[in-house]
Amino acid sequence: MKYLHLIWSELFRHKTRTVLTVLSIMAAFLLFGLLDGVRQSFDNAGKSALGAERLQTGSSLSFIQTLPMSLQAQIARVPGVKGVAYANWFGGAYQEPRNQIFSFAVSPNYIDLYPEMSLSPAERKAFDTTKTGVLVGDMLAAKFHWKVGQKLPLISTIFPNADGSKNWTFDIVGILRPKDPSHREFFQGGILMHWKYFDDATPYNRGQAGWFVTRVSDVNQSDRIAKAIDALSANSDHETKTQTEQAATAAWIKQLADIGLIVGSIMGAVFFTLLLLTGNTMAQSVRERTFAIAVLKTIGFSSTAVLLLVLAESVLLVALGGVLGLALATVIGPIISAGSGNVINMPPVGLASWSLGLGLMLAVGLLVGALPALRAMRLNIVDALRQG
Repeated sequence: MKYLHLIWSELFRHKTRTVLTVLSIMAAFLLFGLLDGVRQSFDNAGKSALGAERLQTGSSLSFIQTLPMSLQAQIARVPGVKGVAYANWFGGAYQEPRNQIFSFAVSPNYIDLYPEMSLSPAERKAFDTTKTGVLVGDMLAAKFHWKVGQKLPLISTIFPNADGSKNWTFDIVGILRPKDPSHREFFQGGILMHWKYFDDATPYNRGQAGWFVTRVSDVNQSDRIAKAIDALSANSDHETKTQTEQAATAAWIKQLADIGLIVGSIMGAVFFTLLLLTGNTMAQSVRERTFAIAVLKTIGFSSTAVLLLVLAESVLLVALGGVLGLALATVIGPIISAGSGNVINMPPVGLASWSLGLGLMLAVGLLVGALPALRAMRLNIVDALRQG
C-alpha cells in the first residue's frame, strides 16, 4: 500500500483510455457473473425439492415423452400430497411461427393448484363451461391487445387438430392476473386451454399426460414426497423424475442444449478478447512511460520494484472493472428473475462466483501485465534517458 498513490496516478495518466478499458472489463465480468449464475442454476437443478410447495413429475427420459394417466391416482395416494393436476405442452404460436407462446392444455383442477392466480368467478365459470375456452395472461393480452370474448387463432408447432390442420381456434374467456400486483408470475405470459378438448381434437396424444403437478401439504416433506412419487414407476417403461418447477424448466432447456458448453464458449471468447484489449492498454502505457521508469530506477527503485509496480498497476486495472462488473451482476440478477416472473431463475452472485471472479481478475491482471512489466524491469537507464 506504500506506493498505491504512485500506481493510481500512473493508472489514470490517460484518463479516457483507462476509463474505456475499465468499462470493457466491467462488461466482461458482468457477463461472467450472470452466466456463472446460469451455469450454477442448471448444475444444481433438481438436486433437492426441499421447501417446494409444488412439484413437477415428468418422464426421466425426455420432456417430450408422455406418461400414463393412471399415475394421477397413484400420486394422489402418496402421503403428504394435497392435490394433483396434469398438463401437456401445446406448442402454440400466434399469427406466425416466430411468435411462440407458452401454451398448455391443463386438467380442470390445474388452476386450483396455483392460488397466486387471480381469476373472477365469472371467468372461472366461463372457462369451465366453454369447451374451446382459454385463459390468457394479462401481459400477453396487453402485448397483442386481446380482449375477453374474442376468437383466438393459434398455430400449433407440434399437434394437428381433427381435420389434420395445425390451425386451432379458441375463445378467450378470461384474463389471468397475479393476486399480488407487485409480483410477476410465469402464467402472465402464457395460455391455458382444456386438456379434454386438446386430447379429443388431436390424434397424437391418446389420453396421455405430458407431466403432473403436485401440491404438497408440508413443504418440509417435499423431498421425501418427490422420491416417493418416482418410486411408483421405478423399473417400468415410464420411469419419472420429480423436481421443483424451476428445476423442471432448467431440465427442459438442458435437453435442448449443452448449457455448460455454451456458457464456457461465450466466456472463453469474452476473456480472450479481454486479454488482448487489456494487454494492449498496459503495453502502450508502459511504452509511453519509458523515461519516467528510467527516472524511478535512477532515484533508487530496483528492477524488481519496477516489475512489481507495473504488475500491481495491471492487477488494479482489471480489479477495478471486475469488481464493478460483478457488483452490477449481483444487482441485475434478481431484477431479471423478478422481471421474468421467475421463469428465468438467476441465482444471486454468491461467494463461489465472487471467489472465482477475484481469482480470474488476479490471473488476467498478472498475465496481461507480465510482458510490459518484464520490459520495464529490463529497461536500460542510460538508453532510456537518452531517448527521453
